Amino acid sequence: MEPAQIRQLMEDQLRHSRRLQARIQELEDERHAPLAVAGMSLRLPGGLDTPDAYWDFLRAEGTADSEIPEDRPGLRAAYDPVPGKPGRSYVDRAGFLSDIAHFDAEFFGISQREAKLLDPQQRMLLETAWEAMERAGIAVRRSDRLDVGVYLGMMASEYGERLADRSDLTRIDPYFTTGGGLCFGAGRISHVMGFRGPVLSVDTACSSSLSALHLAVRALRDGECRYALVCGSNLLLSAGLMVSLCQTRAVSPDGRSKSFLASADGYGRGEGVGALVLMRLDDAESEGRPVLATIRGSAVNHDGAAAGLTAPNGPAQQEVFRAALADARVGPGELGYVEAHGTGTALGDPIEVGALDEVVGAAVRERGVPLPIGSVKARLGHLEAASGIAAVIKTVLMLQHGEIPAALPDDGAELNPHIPWDRLALTVPRRARPWPLARKVAGVNSFGMSGTNAHVVLEAYEPAGRPAPAVTGRPELLTLSARDPVALAELVGAVSGYLKKTDEAQLPSLCHTLRTGRATFAHRIAVTGTTAGELADGLADGLVTAQNLAPAVARGESALRTVVLRFSGDETRLAEGLAELADAFPAAVAGQTGQERGPGGALARLVGRFGIRVRPERDTGAAEPARLEWESPDGTRSVPLVGHDHGTAPGLLLAALAGLFRAGADLRFGELGAAGTPLLGDLPTYPFQRKRFWIDEPPVGAGSAQQDAAVAGRRRGAPAPVDREAVRAYLMAELADALHASEEPDANGSFLDAGGDSMLSVLFITKVEENYRLGLTAEELPLDLPLGELFGRLADDIADQARTAAADGREQGV
Repeated sequence: MEPAQIRQLMEDQLRHSRRLQARIQELEDERHAPLAVAGMSLRLPGGLDTPDAYWDFLRAEGTADSEIPEDRPGLRAAYDPVPGKPGRSYVDRAGFLSDIAHFDAEFFGISQREAKLLDPQQRMLLETAWEAMERAGIAVRRSDRLDVGVYLGMMASEYGERLADRSDLTRIDPYFTTGGGLCFGAGRISHVMGFRGPVLSVDTACSSSLSALHLAVRALRDGECRYALVCGSNLLLSAGLMVSLCQTRAVSPDGRSKSFLASADGYGRGEGVGALVLMRLDDAESEGRPVLATIRGSAVNHDGAAAGLTAPNGPAQQEVFRAALADARVGPGELGYVEAHGTGTALGDPIEVGALDEVVGAAVRERGVPLPIGSVKARLGHLEAASGIAAVIKTVLMLQHGEIPAALPDDGAELNPHIPWDRLALTVPRRARPWPLARKVAGVNSFGMSGTNAHVVLEAYEPAGRPAPAVTGRPELLTLSARDPVALAELVGAVSGYLKKTDEAQLPSLCHTLRTGRATFAHRIAVTGTTAGELADGLADGLVTAQNLAPAVARGESALRTVVLRFSGDETRLAEGLAELADAFPAAVAGQTGQERGPGGALARLVGRFGIRVRPERDTGAAEPARLEWESPDGTRSVPLVGHDHGTAPGLLLAALAGLFRAGADLRFGELGAAGTPLLGDLPTYPFQRKRFWIDEPPVGAGSAQQDAAVAGRRRGAPAPVDREAVRAYLMAELADALHASEEPDANGSFLDAGGDSMLSVLFITKVEENYRLGLTAEELPLDLPLGELFGRLADDIADQARTAAADGREQGV
């Protein structure tokens, strides 16, 4: 080859090698991509139900344990203060949630019958998952089929045990399975909210929720979903498990975990539910999501051939520490805090602390700044399957505030003597302190009784210095909605209170978040204003005259979908108005010049970009340059869109959109906000309405005679099949009974609107077939029809079958 050819070949190979190296680096970066924590929600002992309340609790003193609630008679009956008695528990305190019986079943479209049979964990998971999505600014609309994966850590579902009386199985119906199976805890979230990503329920005992988080991290990095809901849940309902743990002396007699203390004598049990919204950090930044902290890496392994199945394994924990740090690309000397598992057991704490020191000790000693460790179990109790999610939320709050709360009371209590504290580079803070290093990195550790260990590395989020959106002084549109008037009033009150303490510079973000980051419901308020005070006043006035949509509109059957834009021949003013709108809302007008179809057509296209069909009509006699019109139950509504006065078009557009929103239009407001407007994560969330759904524990030895009497008492006489109106009333009463509804469902709503589903339709038809012959099967029932029409069809079918039977000479048994 000629020298020039050789040179060219070498240059080509060099370029190819550089491309390969760049691609390898790109793939490696994707494998270690950081994740954003975009939203958090919780229900923890001590009445803690918001991240702010949790942080206040962490910075204060005291524990969250309490006596066994009155509604847990099985746990109370099993108690005996003398340890070791067969069949007895020596514990009468734990970290109990203040309320697990109440739930907003109607909000989630669940019938009263099913809600009563649902494990309260599933109910609270629905509420916390919804709140976490709202705090991430993600509107949950079932029709959108959001690319969300659900990863749930849950190890027990004990609520259904109160139905498992072998002498009486009549209380078991189809919801016994779906109400209590661990897989349904995660599956129900995805079903109710219409997600399409992976759904996994994880049970690795006490490391369940941290193991679930690890799976979510892998899924997000691999592109299996865009968003991930990571949840953890635990309730204490079974006397059996409590007795079993007491027989092994795993639980502390006073019901409290004494992490790292000489007085450690077992762990204190606790309840809790938590949810996190995760996504890739680059996606969160591009979407303007709140970023509360970042997850840098995670790892999971197993003890293997340890001393025992339930005994912790030091070498295995060292391995999972190292693997998580490697995945995070973080050195052991960069850790500023570790949230330990810290159960407060004589065996577990020394093994965990020793393993941690083996991994980080040398680097920490070299830097000269001790590594603080702590465990929230000393305050909340051990939440078992939910302990990891409670620990992660605590650590995120610490990273946000740059502060490490006291891990133990400053009362001089002796530390665990089996841990050589004087030789370790670790410390347990007894007073709050600032973060010890400039870079804020923390680890969260967890291990389960099954032998599964998990570790996660987090870091504080330091946003790039991008300028905040300029305060324009233009009007803002604020929208709120709820499923019922009571919830709307509560939401208005919460948002009004928030507005009173809001910096005016935050108004664009606040309004943008409430417009785009919340699902829309039937009862609505929309107001415009240029200051927080104006918006708060508008909400108060709007609540008095809030438009409650008719049932058909609420179901979307008659929702406003088309408007008419009437524009005059004043094209000069129309062009000026379009320019004003382009200046105020550039994203909504992007790509339009107003020349192709004239300014009237451009205005129609602009309004249409908010999700409604617009029919432009020229009206040379119009009083204003442009008006919007639509039909409402009260007649034709008409509002100006472009007036004669200069500079008024932006305010008129917002007022028109507010009117359309109140009238039931399904609008999308994404292009209304200025570029770079961030979403706020601490706004008030939906005020769920509380109704009690609870199955009392049956008395020991209850027989079936009482149940048979109760069933007989519910039977009702069926009218003659040819009496169509009486049959329709009978069918409505039977449906109400099947739903366990306190009142008859709305005849204008569908079977699905009433909370019914395919299983309930089978139960309903089976009950009807006890009295009538049907031609229609459960599978043929059109469940989306209004109940009045559906029961009319059934009544016709019943009458036809009776007439046919009579004509054939067969008797109809009624």
